[in-house]
Amino acid sequence: MTVGEAVGVSSRSEDEYLGRLHIHDRVVEKIAARAAREIAEAGSAAPRVLGRTLPWSGRLGTRSADLDAPPKASVEVEGSVSRIELSIGVRWPASIPDVAARVRDQVRTRVSHLTGLHVQEVEITVDDLILNQAPRARVR
Repeated sequence: MTVGEAVGVSSRSEDEYLGRLHIHDRVVEKIAARAAREIAEAGSAAPRVLGRTLPWSGRLGTRSADLDAPPKASVEVEGSVSRIELSIGVRWPASIPDVAARVRDQVRTRVSHLTGLHVQEVEITVDDLILNQAPRARVR
């Protein structure tokens, strides 16, 4: 991803041009996942195969549904525009539409602020309900 106009580089004269900024998609994915985790009722979803949660996934070193782990994120960046997909788990009995809206807003704000990218879309898939875990405390 190349950020030009988004961070004001292209508004400089040729004598003042300092170079290009390239932020790898993987970095944007990490920012998006960590931003989603800042919402207390959202976390990672357990991996699935053919639509089913893998009950033994934690024993193999793969992730399980957990409020303390960041969700899975994938990002597509074209120029200074990004599209983000998140797969999250939501703590029971939180309102799924409310949590998804808060995650979407947080991810859009954090990614835009930290990278200078315009976030065109944040697609959220809720893959799991997280049971028997109290919401984490958040420091704001």
